[in-house]
Amino acid sequence: MTYWHLFLAFFIPGIVGYGGGPASIPLIKYEVVNRYGWMSNEEFAELLALGNTLPGPIATKMAGYVGYEVGGPLGAFIALFATVGPSLIAMVLLLSLLYKFKDSPKVKKMTALIRPTIAILLGVLAFEFFETSWLSAGVVQTLLIIVVSLLLLEKWKVHPAFVILASLVYGGLFLGG
Repeated sequence: MTYWHLFLAFFIPGIVGYGGGPASIPLIKYEVVNRYGWMSNEEFAELLALGNTLPGPIATKMAGYVGYEVGGPLGAFIALFATVGPSLIAMVLLLSLLYKFKDSPKVKKMTALIRPTIAILLGVLAFEFFETSWLSAGVVQTLLIIVVSLLLLEKWKVHPAFVILASLVYGGLFLGG
């Protein structure tokens, strides 16, 4: 049953996660944290942060890690296949159709309508992580990380991967993470 649950946990976000990794993250979080309880909210936040520091699609990195932790090498393979399988199958079956309508105003409008939903899902996820950080690290530490991260990203244009890595190091050194 574990392998079947792994498959479902990553197949469902792969099917309904239109928009790629960012759209799939809240869906994966629901499956991994809320539905199956394989990780805590804090562990998922750490996985997301670590996954963002590595190159490649975030959903596949998360699937590989969670799959390996839950079911070993076979679990990693199943979770990875469940993540990329829906897109792979859809691309093979619908390639000519996609190519025909890629510049369609209706397709562009549909994509534009989905973006706010993705933004809301990511906002809720960010708020949950903020709340967890606020409760575990405290007000001062949380605000310090937020302000410094914002300055690094917006004012000094530091690459997000370096900001995430610096936050991980800070948390490991000063917050006992």
